[in-house]
Amino acid sequence: MSDESRFTASPGYAFGQLQRALDKAVSEDDAKVAAWRAVLDGMATGRLDIGSRTPVADTPAWVTLEVAHGGFATGRYLAETPMREDELARATDRERLNLYYLSDAGQAELLAALASGSYRIDVPEDAALMVVAWLLDRGHHGAALDLVVRLRPLMHRLRMTPRLEQSAGPSGATVRLAPVGEVKDALRATTVNADIATMVETLRVWLPLYDRLVALWCDTLDEDLETGWPCRVWPADWTERRARWLADYRSASEQHTLARAHDRPKSNFARLRRPLEVCEHDSSALSGRDVGWIRRVLVNTVSKHGAPGSEQRAALRSAQAVEAARPTHASLAALLAGRLDRYPEDGGIPAVEPLAGETLQDESPEVAAGHPIPPHLLAKVTRALEAPVDELVARGVITSGEVLARVLPQITAQVLAADFGDEDLARLYAQTYGAFRRRRSLLLLNLEHQVRLDELPWVGALERFRAPRPDTARTARRTLEQTAVLALTAFPQAILPNPLLRELGALAKGAGLPMPLVEEVAADIFAGTFTEKWRTAAEIASRTMAGTLYARYYDLPAADAWTAPARRTSWWGKRTADDFAGVCAARAKEAQSGGGHSYVAANGTVLEQSQILTTQNLATLVHTLHLEEHLGGLAERTFDWIVARQAMRVTERHAALHMVKNTAYAWRQAIFYLSFCAESQQLAAVNRLRRQVADAGVGDRFGPAVAGLAHVVNGGRFDAGGTVPGSRGRRFLGWTTGAHWCLPESS
Repeated sequence: MSDESRFTASPGYAFGQLQRALDKAVSEDDAKVAAWRAVLDGMATGRLDIGSRTPVADTPAWVTLEVAHGGFATGRYLAETPMREDELARATDRERLNLYYLSDAGQAELLAALASGSYRIDVPEDAALMVVAWLLDRGHHGAALDLVVRLRPLMHRLRMTPRLEQSAGPSGATVRLAPVGEVKDALRATTVNADIATMVETLRVWLPLYDRLVALWCDTLDEDLETGWPCRVWPADWTERRARWLADYRSASEQHTLARAHDRPKSNFARLRRPLEVCEHDSSALSGRDVGWIRRVLVNTVSKHGAPGSEQRAALRSAQAVEAARPTHASLAALLAGRLDRYPEDGGIPAVEPLAGETLQDESPEVAAGHPIPPHLLAKVTRALEAPVDELVARGVITSGEVLARVLPQITAQVLAADFGDEDLARLYAQTYGAFRRRRSLLLLNLEHQVRLDELPWVGALERFRAPRPDTARTARRTLEQTAVLALTAFPQAILPNPLLRELGALAKGAGLPMPLVEEVAADIFAGTFTEKWRTAAEIASRTMAGTLYARYYDLPAADAWTAPARRTSWWGKRTADDFAGVCAARAKEAQSGGGHSYVAANGTVLEQSQILTTQNLATLVHTLHLEEHLGGLAERTFDWIVARQAMRVTERHAALHMVKNTAYAWRQAIFYLSFCAESQQLAAVNRLRRQVADAGVGDRFGPAVAGLAHVVNGGRFDAGGTVPGSRGRRFLGWTTGAHWCLPESS
C-alpha cells in the first residue's frame, strides 16, 4: 500500500478531550488544558503527525515525548527541563552542561556516580552521557564517538545526565507501586469534604455563639420563660456582654465562611442577632412584633435543647464537642505523610505496621492522641510498600493486570540486566529499563510499532556487551512463568493488557522462548489487517485447543488450516497475513446485521474473531509454559465475576455496551479454562452457573448464553448464525453491529 493510503488521526478526539479539560479547569490545574491545546495546535499546523511513531517533526523516535490520554503526543520533550540549581553551578545552559560532562572533569564525575550507585534516572535520556563515560573508560572510543554524534543535535535541549543523588530502587525480589514521595504528595493533597468542614465549623464556632446569644436574651426575661417576656430586665453587665458578643460575631464572620445557615434571614440565629444589634441599652428600638419573635425563638430552643447552662443543653453540646474534636481525614493524612518523612523520597517502605499505630501525644497540633488511622489512608501508604509481587496482589495493592504491568519492570529490569558482566553497567541498564517502561505509549496507525528499548542509541551501544547466560535465561523463564500464573489466577476474567504483554515478551526473549503474543487493537484505529504473528498465534491455538470445549464452542479451524502456505502481502512496509484477516472477516459476519452501522462496531466484530482464533494469548502461554495445572477453579471464579457484572444496574447505553463486551471477553476466558476440566466438571460448572443466573435475576436476558454453553458441553454445536436450532441458546459474543440481545432493557 502506498504512502498516499496512510490512515491519519482525526482531531475530533483531541478536541473532545480539550473540552473536558476546560470544563474541569475551574477547579483543577490547567496542565491538561495546555497539553490538549498543544495537541490541537500541532495537528492544525502540521507540526504533529499523530499516528506516526515519530509524531513530532524533526525529532527522532527515541526522544521521550509528553503523551496525553489516548496516545496523542503534545510535542513537548520530557527531558527538556529547566536547569536545576546544582546544574547551574556547572554551566549556564543545557548545551554547555552536556558538553561539560564530555570533559575529563565531567566524565570523572559521572564515573564516580556510576561506581557508587549515587544517581537516579527519571527519563531514559538521563543515561545517555553516563553510557558515553563508561564506553570511554573501557576504551571503546569509536562506539562512544558514534553515540555522541547521534546525541549532539539535541544537546542544546535535552537533559542527558542523571540526578547525582542516592537512588533507592527496589531489589527486584520486591517491588513497589509508588515511591514514598508520590504517596506523601497524595496524602498531603487530601482535602476535607465540604459538608464535613461546614459541620465542624458549625459545631466549633456558630453553636457556641448561638448559645451565648440565647443566654443574653434569656437574661432579659422578667419571669421564667413560660410566663415571662424578654426585654423587661437589663442586667448591669448586659451591655458589655452584648458588645463582646457582637465583636466575636464579626470576627467569626470574617474568619469562618463555610457555614451560612445562621445568616439566613428567617433562621433563629438571625432573628436573635438582628434585634441585638439595635438594643445597645434597652428595647426602645424594637417593635412588639420583634419582641414576640425573640420570645418565640427562646421558647423553641429551650424546649428542644434546654435552657442555657442546663444539664440537657450541656450534655448535647458536650456530645457535639466530641464530634467536632474528631480529626478530619485530611489532618490524619497530613500526620501520616509526616510519618513517611523518615523514608527516602524515591524509595519504599519495608512494612506498613509501624506507620499504622494510633496518633501520639503532640504528634500533630490538629490531632489529639489515641485516634486510629483510617483503613483507606493506610491503603494509600501500602502503595509504597516494598514486597513480593504476589503479596501486593493479596493485599489488594495490585488490582488489575494494568497495575501489575506497572510494577513488573522493577523485576524484569534486574533479570535482564544480569546478562551484563559489569556490575556498574548492569545497574545502569536496570535503571534505564525502568525509566523506559514509564514512557507512555503513542497512538499508532498503519501497523506501526512502539519504540523499542534497543532503539535508544545509548542502549543499542551496550547490546554488544550483553553476554546471555544460562542462569539468566532460567531466571527469566521462571519469572515469566510466575508472572503469567499470577496474572491468570489473580485476574482470570481479564485479557492480558498490552503493557503486561510487553513485559512478558521481554522476559520470553530473555528466556530464549519466542512467543507470538498479540496485542489488543483498538477498534477505532484498526487498519483491516494483521501482521504474521497473529496467524502464528492462531496456529498454536488451533493445535492446543483441538477437540476441546473451546474449539467446539467457537468452531475453531482445524490445526491443518494454518499449515498451508500463508497468503502474505506488504502494507506500509510490514508483512501481513491476509488469509488470517480473511478468516476473521468471514467469521465476523455472524455478528453483523443491518445497515447504517458504525465502522467501529464493524471493526470490533472482526477484532473479536482475531481474539477468539488466537485465544488472546492464553493458548500460547499455556502451551509454551505448560501452565495447565494452574487453571483449576478459574472457570468458576470467572463465571462468578460475569454474573455479578450482568446483575449490576446499568442505565447509560455506553456503559451497558462496555459491560456486555467485557463480560463476553471474560466468558471466552472462562470457556478456555473450562476446556481443561473433565466433562463431569464442565457439566457441574454449567449447572452451577444456571442457578447463579437465576438467583441473580438475569435469566431472561443472559439465559441464552448459558443455554448455548450447556448445548455445546452436552455435545451439540451452533448453527452458522451462532444459535441452537429449536432453542433460545446462542453463542455469546461481545461485539455486534446491530442491537445486542444481551443489553439491559433500561439502556
